[in-house]
Amino acid sequence: MKQEKDCKTCGKPFTWRKKWRKDWDNVLYCSERCRRNKQKEQGDR
Repeated sequence: MKQEKDCKTCGKPFTWRKKWRKDWDNVLYCSERCRRNKQKEQGDR
């Protein structure tokens, strides 16, 4: 079963990807765009 997390920026759920297999515990954002806009996290809206 693949794991799922909610993005810290947009709040959308995203699933495990093979490229994240070694670092899944540290993945917080669904995309590069959300990672760049991390200062606009969900609670800051």
